[in-house]
Order: sequence, then structure tokens, then C-alpha cells
Amino acid sequence: MNTILLTLLVFSPLLGMLLMFLVPKTDEKNLKMLGFLSTVPALLISLYLYIQYATGTDLSRFSIKVDWFRFGNLKSYDPNLFAVDYELAVDGFSLIMVLLTSILATLAAIASMYIKKEWKGYFMLFLLLEIGMLGVFTAQNLILFFIFFEITLIPMFFLIGKWGYLEKEKAAYSFLIYNGLSSAILLIVIMILFARTGTSNIEALRHIMTVGGVSLFAPISDPMKYALLIALLAAFGIKLPIFPFHTWMLRVHVQAPPSIVMIHAGVLLKIGAFGLIRFGMGIFPEQFRDIAFIIAVLGVINLLYGAFLALIQTDFKMVLAYSSISHMGIVLIGLGALNEAGIQGAIFQVVSHGLIAALLFFLVGVMHERFGTSKINDLGGLAKILPVTSGFLLAGAMASLGLPGMSGFVSEFMAFLGLFKEEPVLAAVGALGIILTAVYLLRAVLGMTFGKTKSMSFEGISEIKGIEFAPVLVLLGLIVGIGVYPAILSEPLQATLEAIMLGIGG
Repeated sequence: MNTILLTLLVFSPLLGMLLMFLVPKTDEKNLKMLGFLSTVPALLISLYLYIQYATGTDLSRFSIKVDWFRFGNLKSYDPNLFAVDYELAVDGFSLIMVLLTSILATLAAIASMYIKKEWKGYFMLFLLLEIGMLGVFTAQNLILFFIFFEITLIPMFFLIGKWGYLEKEKAAYSFLIYNGLSSAILLIVIMILFARTGTSNIEALRHIMTVGGVSLFAPISDPMKYALLIALLAAFGIKLPIFPFHTWMLRVHVQAPPSIVMIHAGVLLKIGAFGLIRFGMGIFPEQFRDIAFIIAVLGVINLLYGAFLALIQTDFKMVLAYSSISHMGIVLIGLGALNEAGIQGAIFQVVSHGLIAALLFFLVGVMHERFGTSKINDLGGLAKILPVTSGFLLAGAMASLGLPGMSGFVSEFMAFLGLFKEEPVLAAVGALGIILTAVYLLRAVLGMTFGKTKSMSFEGISEIKGIEFAPVLVLLGLIVGIGVYPAILSEPLQATLEAIMLGIGG
């Protein structure tokens, strides 16, 4: 049973997709309920895995490896040469990402209550997207990782283009073009590594690139290693995104429906950070160490650029979109520090931003559903008629700007602590972004909650209620929980951090 648990985790949404065929496409209530229930098995399995890990169980007992296909007939030389296996596994880092994915998928399914049409098609694509995301974080070879990576692109394209807002088609094609380019670059890297080493297994590649070994089919020169790392940085940098490959993300955050933006900002952007850590630092540790300063500089640019642009936005969705760019800069800053504090801060930021962004975009969806706008000036005086919603919005903003006691503070503190140890001048420049974060978030949130009331009629507008409380309370609880007790994340990450530090010589 243990060996098939990860397969059940990844493909459990498939059962919901099959059951969707039995429900009439006009049966809105049952389709939405089935869509929500179909995300629950993955959530329960991921919680079970976390509990098992927390009680001392070795996660390797849940791994699975089955012969899949091979190229050529070189078994007599090396049984693993040019063989591609179906192999899934989790460690502390990937377990946290799987848990984040399953939680946000379930909450986004609840947020899908705002979808107004073609619910069957929506939820089938939604569940396919969840399969791709879970597969990305559990795949143990690059080819399987790439397949799951591609699975996420197809449903996202249609979910944006079909159920988004006014300029949804433009946003969908922009998403597809940029992420298609990212996929093409990633595929080239994978094929070169596979052709030269004869394996796509992540652990085997890590060993070959750092130690060497008998399975090394054709040695890879140091210049080629640098070229492959730069290509990985470009591929995952588009996904993250790193300036200037960010414009597609702005369109998606503004035009996609709130439930899909929760998934996009909370999980899909994090695949870029996951790839940089797992493959960039893992497979090319020496080369990554040599370009760490450049990565830190890119992080500071992201942080300041996103903060300055967020400061002048009039639409709260755009504020949050540029805020995402800025906060992904903190991930790069932590990775560029190349010490334990910085890398741990980067991973904390990945999780923290995923939760905070999902909370804020859900609240944007709540407001858009009631007022039909997310313009800051049009929502002035919100606290008078929706005091509870305004309170939650302010709490989300406080978490995003790094209020102590919330997850944002822990991640930002550790990332900057790491950079101050290595590059204090660069860290001091980047710290200006933290100040700007407080300015643009408080400007936007206070403008909506306590700003001047416009002539828009607020008659009949209801407070947040019923099932809408579930995503807000769960996300806020996790944000505060991590902020108060960071060991929830730091303990599972310890083995991953030790392996990374060993690889880079730290």
C-alpha cells in the first residue's frame, strides 16, 4: 500500500474527472460539490504523509519505481543507461510543496463558487491542473517532471481564456507563449543531460554532476555546465517570474478568475523557485555558487521594481500582481545568499507567499463579486459596510508586509539575514523594498477601507458569509501558525538544507 500511496495522491483527482461525466452539465450544485470533494483525497493523503513524517517515519518507504521505457539496448553495459522509469518520491521540501498544493486546490475549489457557466468543463480542467501540480513536486526524474510540467499548461490556458474577465484571451495566449518558451528551454536542457549522461534520474544526475561515476556516458565540460545552468535559470526564471520576463504574469493575475489566480500565484509561480532549488542548486551546485551574486542582484531588482510599480497602481489586482513580482525577488535574494539562513528564508517565502497571495486574491474575488470592480478609488469606505471583510483584508496586507507573528516576517527576516551575512551593501539596498512594501500595501488597503466613499450604490451589499469564511480562516490560520511556530516548516526542511549546503560546500 505504501508504494502506491504517491500514485493515489497524484492521480486521485482523476476519479473526480471520471465521475463528472455522470453528472448533467446543467447541474450546477452537484458539479460544484463534486469538484470540491474530488480535491479532498489528495489533501487527506498529503496530511497523512506530513503526520507520518512528523512522527518519525522515513519518507523513502512511500517511494515507487517501476520500469517504464528505455532507449537503445544497453542493458548489458548498464541496466539503468537510457532507461526512463516511472518514479515518484517525496522528501521534506517536496512534501511541503505537495501539502501547499493540496490545501490551495481544495480552497480554490471552494472559491470556484463564483464561476457562472460551464461548470463541468471548468472542474475537469481544474482537476487536471491539480494532477499536473502534484506530479511536478513528486516526480523523481526530469522527463516525468517535464510531462507533469506540461500538463499544467494546457488546463491553465483554457481556464484563463474561457472563464476569465474582459481581456482573458490575450492573457491566456500570453501565458501560453511565455510558458511555452520556458518549456522549450527546459526540454533542451533535459535532452542534453539525458543524452550525455544516459539518465534522467534526479539523484543520479546530482551524483554525476558533482562526483562523477561509471554511468557517465559522455563527460560534460565546465562551460557546458554553466550554459545548462543559465538555461535552467531562464526556463524557471520565466515561470517565477524574474524581471523582465514578467509581463505575462500581470495579465494572468488581472484577467483570470479568482480561484485560478489563487492556484497560479499560490502554486504555479512556485514551480519556478522549486526548479531553481531542486535542479539549479541540486544538480549544478558549484556553478550555482559562482553566479550566486548575480542571482542576488536579480532578486533585488525584482524586489524594488515590483514595489515601485505597485506603488502607483489604481487597481488592487495590479497592486497584488506587482507585489508577487516583488516578493519573488525575496526568494532570489535568499538563494543568492547561498547560506543556510538565506536558503531557508527563500523556501519559507515560497510557502508564505503562496498562502498570503491566495488569501488576498480570494478577498479580491469576494469584493469583485459584490461590486464588479477592484479599483481602489471605487471601493473607498469599504470598512463602513463590510467591516469583517475589511478586517481580513488588512490582516492579509499585514502578513504580506512582514508583520511579526505572521509567516511573511519569518521568511523575509531569514532571507535578508542570509544576504546581510554575505553582501551587506546589496542587502541594504534591497531592504528599501521592504519599506516600499508597507507603503504600497497600506496605501491600497487603507484607501479601500477608510478612503473617501464614492457615489457607487452599496445598497444590498452583503458581508462575507457562509462558505466564504472557510478559505479565509484556513489561510489566515496557516499564516499565523507558521509565523508563531516556524518549526512547522523548518523541521521537514532540515535534511534538504543539509544536502544543499553539502553540495555547495557550505
